[in-house]
Amino acid sequence: MTTINLAEPKSSTLPSQSFDLDTDTVRDLNLALHHSADTGRFTVENPGGRHSIGVGINSSLELDVHGHVGYYAAGMNQGGTVTIHGNAGVGVAENMMSGTVRVRGDASQSAGATAHGGLLVIEGSASARCGISMKGVDIVVGGNIGHMSGFMAQAGRMVVCGDAGEALGDSIYETRIYVRGSVASLGADCVAKEMRAEHLTELAGLLAAAGLEHNPADFTRYGSARGLYHFKVDNSSAY
Repeated sequence: MTTINLAEPKSSTLPSQSFDLDTDTVRDLNLALHHSADTGRFTVENPGGRHSIGVGINSSLELDVHGHVGYYAAGMNQGGTVTIHGNAGVGVAENMMSGTVRVRGDASQSAGATAHGGLLVIEGSASARCGISMKGVDIVVGGNIGHMSGFMAQAGRMVVCGDAGEALGDSIYETRIYVRGSVASLGADCVAKEMRAEHLTELAGLLAAAGLEHNPADFTRYGSARGLYHFKVDNSSAY
């Protein structure tokens, strides 16, 4: 592992660094990431499902993690390009602001929760509550998503290339959800909507960004019926 003097200014010539989490600590890794130059490149071996790997990145560095990660990997990412060559635990890319996070395997619950921006790609499937309270992030899932995904999703786009579980988009605001497969059930105030030309174009761009080649015409768009924006006594049972 390369030693970094935290008192020194960032250097644009910072060499690539490799961490082995069987011998290095997650704290060592994250400190190095937080003090990296924008061009820094990092490789992590033997992550062993450890939590909080790559949290708080704040530059356009590249991070490759070879193996499975635990909770909140790449949380609060701002500008980094993170690739996880394995599965991810709860809350991957939680509260991400910008940059790209790619999970080559599956993701557990609450992937991309509260994320404000950037792109999260899950090449496998995601569990329950994917994209809850998303605030501008784009999420593309190559497989299926679990129940209560898109709950209170406020802004951004979610693309699901497989099936969606129960209560999709419950209490959704302005997020657009595109699903290629079946939907077990829709949540409160979430409805199927027309796929117009601008939506086909938007979806094609998201699929291309994720490296997927599905036909946008095979997807259905879901969004808010806008029936819960203001309190109405007739809707009291839905609140």
